[in-house]
Amino acid sequence: MESPKRRDREAPVAAGYHLQCGRKHYELRAWAEAYDAFSLADQQELLGAEDLDQFAMAAYFVGRDQEYLRTLERAHNAYVEAGQVARAVRCAFWLGFRLLMRNEVGHATGWFARGQRLLERDAQDCAERGYLLLPVVEQRLDSGDFEAAYAVADEAVAIGERCGDADLVVCARHQQGRIRLQQGQVEAGLALLDETMLAVTAGELSPLVTGLMYCSVIAACQQVYALDRAREWTAALAQWCEGQPDMVAFAGTCQVHRAEIMQLQGAWLDAADEARRACARSQGVSQRAAAAAFYQLGEVHRLRGEFAAAEDAYRSASQLGMEPQPGLALLRLAQGRGDAAATAIRRVAGTITDPLKRMSLLPAYIEIMLAAGEAQDARNACRELEGIARSFDTGVMDAIAAQARGAVDLAEGDAQAALGSLRRAFDLWQRIEAPYAAARLRVLIGLACRALGDEDGAGLEIDAARSTFERLGAAPDLARIESLTKGIAPGNAHRLTPRELQVLRLVASGKSNAAVAAELFLSARTVERHLSNIFTKLDLPTRTAAAAWAYEQGLI
Repeated sequence: MESPKRRDREAPVAAGYHLQCGRKHYELRAWAEAYDAFSLADQQELLGAEDLDQFAMAAYFVGRDQEYLRTLERAHNAYVEAGQVARAVRCAFWLGFRLLMRNEVGHATGWFARGQRLLERDAQDCAERGYLLLPVVEQRLDSGDFEAAYAVADEAVAIGERCGDADLVVCARHQQGRIRLQQGQVEAGLALLDETMLAVTAGELSPLVTGLMYCSVIAACQQVYALDRAREWTAALAQWCEGQPDMVAFAGTCQVHRAEIMQLQGAWLDAADEARRACARSQGVSQRAAAAAFYQLGEVHRLRGEFAAAEDAYRSASQLGMEPQPGLALLRLAQGRGDAAATAIRRVAGTITDPLKRMSLLPAYIEIMLAAGEAQDARNACRELEGIARSFDTGVMDAIAAQARGAVDLAEGDAQAALGSLRRAFDLWQRIEAPYAAARLRVLIGLACRALGDEDGAGLEIDAARSTFERLGAAPDLARIESLTKGIAPGNAHRLTPRELQVLRLVASGKSNAAVAAELFLSARTVERHLSNIFTKLDLPTRTAAAAWAYEQGLI
């Protein structure tokens, strides 16, 4: 039997061995091994503040969030006891930051306040004073006081540069970039974010700040539709994650971004697989990433016509706290439930005021309103969309607004004006290699050509769109093409659009232009344009002759 004295002699040796292993694995960013070794060491001896700090970070990277918070609090207390005020304040900052990300605002604010009180007792100049300015920047930004937020961030940058803290400098400068984006100064904002990413990709930052900057900058680029940059930084993030295969903390977010890029590029099956991996990786680790992964999975299922699976995914996103719109409303539209789609999209549009968030919502709003025959609402939303696009002045935003304008003009019977807008949008989506968006535009271009009497042009555009939809597996869009071509096929000698047929039926029933406009929610001028197109296509001189023709054709 082993003697107690021998066990007592070997315990410190074993503990010291595990501690050394934990430190070594931490330096190598072998997070799972570091966590296991620190755990064993922690069971056998009282760890010092710095080892607790590293233990907490290892717990964070392997997705053990509660243990991260508990251990970081222990590190904070140990630093306080050792009189290392600055290090204790830094722990307080990161505790507050993580709690804020978990929407535990009260606890987060408490930790920020504790850190501030500790600094007030200490006269030394330190980087931690700058760290505690970062949540102040976010408060100013949330309240819309952009210049005040920028000034506070500038103060944090100065402190970071003075103290030689690269993490602080990059965090504050990235905030300045986001502020400029919110102000519509896109070029200046992206330049600041690009500068941020130079330090990130060069490996100049701590692992935690590296991951945070990747996620925040990519999200900011996507928000202003800087899609080329989003692709570039997502590829870099994927490479960073692959170098740390047991890292959980940022892997799910990376996979969501990759799924978004894959969907844009037309690799829908790959996008769905990546979103599923993100769902599995993020469950119990990051509720926000898991919700985004489910939403992205819902988008792919909706586009492929897998409606039941799409609904399940949107519901999962909603249960995790994410607004499932506009995806769910577009799903309802695809299911033929236009009233439900209109109700849902109106509800969410009435609650969102941030211009960039409205930019992502309004295209779906316009599509649903046009489908519901709510032309006035669609026109108003289109004007708002164009205003936002002008404010931010980016190519993709301009293309989105041009596509909306073309769709509205086409619905109102001005095919010639529609064609110019649609072609501009198509050129952009084709240039950035977004095949689905480009194919949807080709359908609209084909309908505009047909309305102008160019059957050859219409056939070429719609055939090209059909080919893309078949390759992608876009079943709802293929069904829509079939419906559209049946309704206005070349064999129909009149070549009237569905809207023109609506106008003709009402005119033939004896309604005045004003009554037609009121019933279809159109302007009187739009009704006049539709009638002009009808007379031209039918080669008829008057509304009486057009009404007689409608009776002969059995249209009323």
